[in-house]
Amino acid sequence: MDVADIAYSAHRSPMRKALPLLLPAYVWLVIAIFLPLSAMVFFSFMSDLPLSGKDWSFTLANYQAFFSTGIYITLLGSSLRLGLEVTFWCLLIGFPAAYVLAKVLKGRAREAVFLLVILPFWSNGLVRIFSWAMVLREGGILDTVLNSILPFRISIDLMYSYPAIIIGLVHSYVPYVVLTCYLSLQAIDDSLIEAARSLGASRLRVLRKIILPLAMPGIVAGAVLIFVPVVGSFMEPRILGGRTGTFYGTVIEDQFVAVFNWQLGAALSFILLGVVLVILGAASPIMRRAQ
Repeated sequence: MDVADIAYSAHRSPMRKALPLLLPAYVWLVIAIFLPLSAMVFFSFMSDLPLSGKDWSFTLANYQAFFSTGIYITLLGSSLRLGLEVTFWCLLIGFPAAYVLAKVLKGRAREAVFLLVILPFWSNGLVRIFSWAMVLREGGILDTVLNSILPFRISIDLMYSYPAIIIGLVHSYVPYVVLTCYLSLQAIDDSLIEAARSLGASRLRVLRKIILPLAMPGIVAGAVLIFVPVVGSFMEPRILGGRTGTFYGTVIEDQFVAVFNWQLGAALSFILLGVVLVILGAASPIMRRAQ
């Protein structure tokens, strides 16, 4: 046995040991993800559902409907804008909170704040959305509290508006930024910051030259975890936005739930998936350079 055979055997040995541990995860991925996606791909090229008992054939009409109907392109643009805005606000709110958790708070104070950050994960999404509905509506909690404090009367009614959608989505997804940035910030050696401060660097310069570059992997990971689901979100826009909450995700939901046009819904879903993958692929060189 030559050196190459020995090296190949040494490389294969860990893989053989890890295969029994990896196999359940890959089986689950195939069953839970790839099989449903394959079914949706099949439906997207059908003229009608076979479940309805009608004659069907393969067609590209479902994909052509996206390009021939301008409203779908407009709603896709609105959803991409919504994803960018929610990601921006989540980063703006979540990064300072992650920094305080990682570098400022200690002991029980850190544990208490960390518990408040992950608390939304312990509640149902519908409960969170309807809670915001009680806060933002006219005569709601926010309106009542402000009128009890201020000497003059005001009326705050943010329900069924674009800001209400932003508030609900930011509340739902900001913990992702806090968690990913917290892991990156906690890995930064405090001695680097202390050395920069001792050499006369201002707090802003330390933030710009040391903290942000070293925390960039967490920032990028949090941005991706937020942008991808927000672009296709439908529950928050539907409940908090009302008529103004019509986005690409709500149209897809209507095709599956209300209209029962699974073929068009599947085609619109895969167009959205393709657009998101193109955006992530175009941004990957920038993200790699940032990391």
